[in-house]
Amino acid sequence: MEWLNASLPFIKVLGAFGLILLGIRLRIGLGLSILAGGVAMGFLFYLGPMPLLRVSAVALTREKFLFLAAIVGLILILSDALERSGQSRRLMDALSGYLTSPRLRLVFFPALIGLLPMPGGAVFSAPMVKAVSAEMSLKNEERVVINYWFRHVWELAWPLYPGIILTVALADIPIVTLISRTWPGVIAMFTLGWIFFLRPGVLKSADLVVVPSVAPRSIRVALKEGVPLLVAIVGAVGLEGSLSEWAPAVPFEWGVIAALFVAVVCVMVQNRLGAAFLFDVLTKKSLRTMLFVIAAIFIFKDIMQAAGVVDAMALSAGDGIALFAASVFLPFLVGMVSGINVAFVGATFPLLLGLLDALNLRELMIPYLVLASFAGFTGVMISPIHICFILTCEFFGADLARAWRRLVAPCFCFALTGCLLFWILL
Repeated sequence: MEWLNASLPFIKVLGAFGLILLGIRLRIGLGLSILAGGVAMGFLFYLGPMPLLRVSAVALTREKFLFLAAIVGLILILSDALERSGQSRRLMDALSGYLTSPRLRLVFFPALIGLLPMPGGAVFSAPMVKAVSAEMSLKNEERVVINYWFRHVWELAWPLYPGIILTVALADIPIVTLISRTWPGVIAMFTLGWIFFLRPGVLKSADLVVVPSVAPRSIRVALKEGVPLLVAIVGAVGLEGSLSEWAPAVPFEWGVIAALFVAVVCVMVQNRLGAAFLFDVLTKKSLRTMLFVIAAIFIFKDIMQAAGVVDAMALSAGDGIALFAASVFLPFLVGMVSGINVAFVGATFPLLLGLLDALNLRELMIPYLVLASFAGFTGVMISPIHICFILTCEFFGADLARAWRRLVAPCFCFALTGCLLFWILL
């Protein structure tokens, strides 16, 4: 019975996470699933209805939540404006004249679209991959994995991705602090993509035909069309770093918000988008859904703290078991079932951060965040319900099972890369 008492907090937590995963599986929505898991966790750890309501209300007034809601909202507005105005397409047309290598052509457009954190973005780049590979002797499964893999190469180190932003918001650290450790993940993604999908032993040169580009080379046009993206990226990183260095009392999120706001103004001015467009974007269901997910995540986080979940786990089990579950097993599981980075970050990182505090291991926060990020992202990439994967398979008419099997080996190698990086950071 002693082992059962020691395991009880973990059983309760797994039950709450099981409810989250069930909700995601039943498609009731990510926000509702996380909210249901948080409420269940509160009840399982003896938090009553009124304390739950108070904790939830306070969570939605926290500065971190308001900042994150503003940042994510601006990112979605920017992505939507670039897509709907055709500016993303014009930017790609301006750059296509420089692409002469067939392998570079296959990679370039998915990787470029990957700079824009839009849901289902792989289906945006899929028509471009289809166009550049029209005269190449490729199987549809090959087109699928190339488009899918290289669409996601930036996600562990690109400062506009909601998963990155949510991670630094939960950990209360500057963005630069995180991405300065996770950037090897980008190198690993490109390297593994080359080894498993692009190298001559996989794609024969005879099967790759370069179609001469008719688009004129124009750096001037490319820079003009890329101004909003440059302002968003360079401005966000630059202002965030400047505030951290010169005005540490000012929340660094203000720098990110300012850069994104200016980027939105740029794209609206360049494309003469008026108030009607802005109203349409602000009333879109996708924006409301994402903001609700963020709200659910912060409520979940505060419920877990108020219920003493972390303390109960830390007291009832050894450090290694608790940290393994929070930094490897749960992020991977949630990532695989949901296929969304924000899901594994929001559902598991509060638990990981709380455990590190309870075990007096806060100085090891960055290595464990890196490990959990790699584990969760591996789950996301190997998830058969990842929306980008499903939509890409549908677009190319490829067999989902055959395409999915090609992802297993590179995902396994990517997970090993995360373990190696964790060991180096320790």
